[in-house]
Amino acid sequence: MDYDIAGRWAVVCAASRGLGYGCAEALAAQGVNLVINARTPEALETAAEALRRSAPGVEVRTVPGDIGTGEVQGELLEACPQVDILVNNAGGPPAGDFRDWGSEAWSSALRQNMLTPVELIKATVDSMAERGFGRIVNITSSSVKAPIAALGLSNGARSGLTGFVAGIARQPRLASRNVTINNLLPGSFATRRLTDSLEAGSRDSGRDVEELAREARQEIPAGRFGTPEEFGAACAFLCSAQAGYVTGQNLLIDGGAYPGTF
Repeated sequence: MDYDIAGRWAVVCAASRGLGYGCAEALAAQGVNLVINARTPEALETAAEALRRSAPGVEVRTVPGDIGTGEVQGELLEACPQVDILVNNAGGPPAGDFRDWGSEAWSSALRQNMLTPVELIKATVDSMAERGFGRIVNITSSSVKAPIAALGLSNGARSGLTGFVAGIARQPRLASRNVTINNLLPGSFATRRLTDSLEAGSRDSGRDVEELAREARQEIPAGRFGTPEEFGAACAFLCSAQAGYVTGQNLLIDGGAYPGTF
């Protein structure tokens, strides 16, 4: 299906691998030019080359560095001729006991997973409205829908972003100008983060990684982990011309793991 976004420009954060890369790849397949970001320059360039090979007609620019800093945010926006699509993404804060988290841990979590997306939205959304097209997708977490006790930092920061988006997405001066803002809530996906989590669980419990993975898959009605490709496909649809009537929504993608009705 042609999403009618070929030739547009997208900024995709944390796009060297995993879900961010899946989103960049899906947008490139639709002919969208990309400015991608990640902390590690080598991994970012490898991702950019793979994207260029998969979509030869698409321009791919790279801006390495910590997207949580104002300097890198400025470089990222400057590298993009015009931001038609913004995909906010950042690695989640570490798990732990809330009793052990001081102000520094909270500040870091809020900066990466709430305040940075807010800053990038603020920097781009009005120009989108002036041009009459804009798509913003924030990659958050299924923990926004069903909090995970050990991920209190993520629960708090990402829920804050969710509440912020719920308010601004419905502003008539944005929604009536074909600017949409939505959130994607991933469950368990086959990414490096999941692998790291399983390996940490294995070290703590002394159990085999595959045994832990098998148990985790059994908790998911779909019987498997998601793939970055199918996550990227959902992102690309929300960025499409056809999705102009979808805004302020939280799309949970978890293979049916969340048991609630709403």
